[in-house]
Amino acid sequence: MLLAGCGSTFSYAYTQNIGDSTFSYTAKSSGTAEAADSFARNLCVVKGDVGNDNTVTMSNATAAALFDVSRRETLFAREIHKKLYPASMTKVMTALVALKYGSTDQLLTADEAVYVTEIDAQLCGIQAGDTLTLDQALHLLLIYSANDAANLIAESIGGSVESFVAMMNDEARALGATNTNFVNPNGLHNDNHYTTAYDMYLIFNAAIQYDLFKEIINQSSYSTKYRHADGTEQEISVKSTNQYLTGTRSAPTGVTVLGGKTGTTNAAGHCLVMLSRNSSGNPYISVVMQAYNQDTLYRIMTELLAEIPN
Repeated sequence: MLLAGCGSTFSYAYTQNIGDSTFSYTAKSSGTAEAADSFARNLCVVKGDVGNDNTVTMSNATAAALFDVSRRETLFAREIHKKLYPASMTKVMTALVALKYGSTDQLLTADEAVYVTEIDAQLCGIQAGDTLTLDQALHLLLIYSANDAANLIAESIGGSVESFVAMMNDEARALGATNTNFVNPNGLHNDNHYTTAYDMYLIFNAAIQYDLFKEIINQSSYSTKYRHADGTEQEISVKSTNQYLTGTRSAPTGVTVLGGKTGTTNAAGHCLVMLSRNSSGNPYISVVMQAYNQDTLYRIMTELLAEIPN
């Protein structure tokens, strides 16, 4: 198999390793093909590259994929089992674990864990002692990609950030995302925090089974009020980081973007996982990882969406 990857005009500051696919892992661990067939029953399973290089140009990005959710078909795939950094796409798993184990009306009280000191980290300004509902925190997490909201959710649902991260990794294994390891709930860089385009499909596909998740990722903006420790109210308004939702980018004719999750760090590049539908209402999941810049990310994503049949 030829490696379809990054262009020759730039390089990355880490080594990319190719691990076993979930399909291979399942078949090997059982000793037969039946386990892999069972795994594939309700999911897209693909071992290598799929699709035409002339329709989706992978210059200056590493991995991309397009999955037909209803028909369980992979329409395009490049390097989807290569371990890469997910950046804030991590928050899809954070939301999934929170929705599975938390209650949206439960009150979360922030402690010192909400203070994120990384330079340029996306923050909504939550302070120790502030109280928000899980519903509010999920909106700030998924729409604005707030790293302090991610830590608030993790501490509140897991009892500690470390315990919550263990829950994230347990959930990843349960979904068959065997090339994934999480170190934090927000996606800020760590060399041992990685996933693959295929594993992101598995995680995102599980998250969209929750109606609230789909509702939140479809919103272009969000406003709410929460309480400070002194009892005063704080009003906050945020906009989506998804440029298809804000109108900065346009999907091809006949395709409606229903939402997704962006991710950006220096090491991860620019990433995006999305849910869309065609004119018949059929759902599709698309993923782009490690694009060189924002324009490259949205160009490749738009080319993927153009492959959706109408």
